[in-house]
Amino acid sequence: MLTGSAPRWRKPADVPLEIVILWVAALGAAITGVLLVPISQGVLSYYEDGLYGLVLFVFALQAVLLGVTPFGDVRRSPTLIAAGTVIAAAGIVNCFVPDLLGEAPRLLLVVCFGLGGATQLLCLFLGGRFRLWWRGSRELRRLALACVVVYSLAVLVALILLLRQAVAVAAVAVAAVAVTVLTYGVALFVLAGQLWAVDRAFPQQAQARAGDAGGLVTDHTLMLLTGIFLVLLGVLLVPVNLGVLPFSGSAQLGLLMVIFAVEMLASGSTPVGVFPRTWLMIVVGLVFAALGIVSTVIPYVLVPTLTVLIGLLNIVGGVLTLVRNVAPLFTKSDEESPTAPRPPVLIRLFMAQLAMGLLSIAFGAAMLLPGLIPGLVLGLVLAANGGVLLYMLHLLLVVDRQRDASAAPA
Repeated sequence: MLTGSAPRWRKPADVPLEIVILWVAALGAAITGVLLVPISQGVLSYYEDGLYGLVLFVFALQAVLLGVTPFGDVRRSPTLIAAGTVIAAAGIVNCFVPDLLGEAPRLLLVVCFGLGGATQLLCLFLGGRFRLWWRGSRELRRLALACVVVYSLAVLVALILLLRQAVAVAAVAVAAVAVTVLTYGVALFVLAGQLWAVDRAFPQQAQARAGDAGGLVTDHTLMLLTGIFLVLLGVLLVPVNLGVLPFSGSAQLGLLMVIFAVEMLASGSTPVGVFPRTWLMIVVGLVFAALGIVSTVIPYVLVPTLTVLIGLLNIVGGVLTLVRNVAPLFTKSDEESPTAPRPPVLIRLFMAQLAMGLLSIAFGAAMLLPGLIPGLVLGLVLAANGGVLLYMLHLLLVVDRQRDASAAPA
């Protein structure tokens, strides 16, 4: 009997987290470069604050997940995670509320791209890394060239942001900007490929770098950012519904899709459960990221589609959360005594998961049935959803600490 190997899309995808985040950044730059052409011709509308907020959020992701900053790699520490979280919050707010932060996001991006790219270039050459890599293997030489191109293009992007008004006047300049941004996206894809090739060529160094993360693990960090996203969204919806602040629903949906995408790409986690991190999950995650990027940059186009998609995902995910937590109560285990006390932290975690399931269903239903929940109440539901998620993160950290303490030798 002949047996064939599993299709490639069902095989595990052992893609480093650093590569995953670079793919999302590259996809954002490439899609933006392509969209700038019809935007410049007036065919598509353009939400500049959404793009700036999205880029800030990606910078924050790299910092809190990897310790990668625009100025170089540093060890993840509570201070870095706190700073990255603040930048992520600024990016989220800039996506949600147009013009609220003024010119600050654009100038911050000028610093990140310009000063960061120039610093990285100087460190690459003056620090001797370029010479060292150039004398090394083929993978290292290609990595050196990819770094030079990416850092140089980052400085050029900063100049474009700095001279935004002058660049937007001439059609030729707009076309040059589109080509530059698209090229930057392609260069990031190439850089990701070369980093992955170096990791495969030197697995010991890759493992050492991954093990030197420190701080929160990836899943916990993503829970932190998602919780902050929901709390900010819920809080901002209150003045929005009172008519005090403008609001971009399209960017809200787009950024939420990007968060879903990063969770899928990083660990196979989806709103309806955790699945094996296969190549199919990678493809689905990149599709989610692409939809989110387009919705963040181009308002209104994908709002109906993403509203239905996110609403259904939240309802199904909430129902499955309730089923997974309630079903074990009706099944008896021979090994478990019915009178055995449960640790208080597990009881609180159980209640938090039930609350999360109910709140997810309420949010999904409100998206599918506009007007079902008044806007002010929906803001409170979302803020509560984020608060419960942050509380769950706290409980998971407590459980981890108790497990480590019990496993430690006496």
